Amino acid sequence: MRPRAVTRDLDWGIPVPVPGGEGKVLYVWFDAPIGYISATKEWAAREGKDWEPYWKDEDTKLVHFIGKDNIVFHCIIFPAMLKAEGSYILPDNVPANEFLNLEGKKLSTSKNWAVWLPEYLEDFPDQQDVLRYALTANAPESKDNDFTWNDFQARNNNELVAIFGNFINRVVVLTNKYYNGIIPEASEFSDVDTETLAAVKAYPSVIESSIERYRFREASQELMNLARLGNKYLADEEPWKLVKTDEARTKTIMYVALQIASALATLSEPFLPFTSEKLKGILCHSALDTESTWTDISTKNVLIPSGHQIGKGELLFSKIEDKTIQEQLDKLEANKKANEAANKELEPQKDLISFEDFTKLDLRVGTILEAEKMPKTKKLLILKVDTGIDTRTIVSGIAETFTPEDVIGKQVTVLVNLAPRALRGVDSEGMILMTETPEGKLVFVNPDTIVNSGLQIS
Repeated sequence: MRPRAVTRDLDWGIPVPVPGGEGKVLYVWFDAPIGYISATKEWAAREGKDWEPYWKDEDTKLVHFIGKDNIVFHCIIFPAMLKAEGSYILPDNVPANEFLNLEGKKLSTSKNWAVWLPEYLEDFPDQQDVLRYALTANAPESKDNDFTWNDFQARNNNELVAIFGNFINRVVVLTNKYYNGIIPEASEFSDVDTETLAAVKAYPSVIESSIERYRFREASQELMNLARLGNKYLADEEPWKLVKTDEARTKTIMYVALQIASALATLSEPFLPFTSEKLKGILCHSALDTESTWTDISTKNVLIPSGHQIGKGELLFSKIEDKTIQEQLDKLEANKKANEAANKELEPQKDLISFEDFTKLDLRVGTILEAEKMPKTKKLLILKVDTGIDTRTIVSGIAETFTPEDVIGKQVTVLVNLAPRALRGVDSEGMILMTETPEGKLVFVNPDTIVNSGLQIS
């Protein structure tokens, strides 16, 4: 079984076995968490593992990651069940996130106010890490947060592209340009070099501390700070200028920059796994004697040695244009309108009229002969309509749905004995019958076959 949330009628469940609990039951969440254990057993059987240590070993650290609306279930009901059974361990921590909204509104899958992963992967191929990063950098840890497409674009363009990607691209391109992709030998380190390499060593413990405290947003920003460190180092030292005057110094600068790049390849894995793998490929980590670990970054002076051959440069991230973001916003707006249309209530029936009142209406088939947009208006068309008894002018508010060319020659239903009414200085001598779809589109009420103008409708 998969972990499940079971919905039942309120009058079904397990009676609460305490004084004062008469008539009350525990339902849904009494048995739903058991599905997590069942899922572990199913996974363990498939993988040939023992499931029990994950739930029963005292050395296991059990953590429940949940949303804030499930706090009571994971902090009271489920732990009480586990403790009462006797052989299960209790959760070490229950990190509960606040809610993540979408463009200022609560996420709703039923209303299609959501970002669907299959659609995202189709619209943003090979950009899985961008979404991961944007969500992590905006994680609702201490208050409800918003996912917005504009913030998503800014995180990608201003951070992943301009900071992380820019640093890696400069390092790799310059190494290939100056040394054919071979990491140069460093000579004497300056104070800046020593301080920079010491700062790199501090990042694993800083990021690890944030992760261990479930402050993933903070951890992701520390990773980005390491990329900022690399960018600042290159900008300050300017190897592209020194290469013409001080070859030895340039080699040392590039050597230090490559150590930062190697650290980024390893430390980015929890946040940007696809990027990490790609960067390790560019730096040819697989050709090293051993793959650098977080401990290595904290303790070793050399992560990627002189003489090591790296690959050619390729962009880790690409800029996302305004047009692409607008398409996502338009998609959400279309979903919103479709949902509103689906839930739009029909107008209630109007007051009853007598048959005599109805017979006063003179409804006839008319044919639109001419049409033009009324100047300085958005909605109005001036129509010349053949009603069979005459040709008259009718002003109709249909210009947002139809162009003049759309309606010329169209047969329509006309209320011909409506008293004339002046609209923007033009006398309108009748009314054309229309209806509106739930999506807000106007539709003519007209005969389904061509008939003579002037035929009465009764």
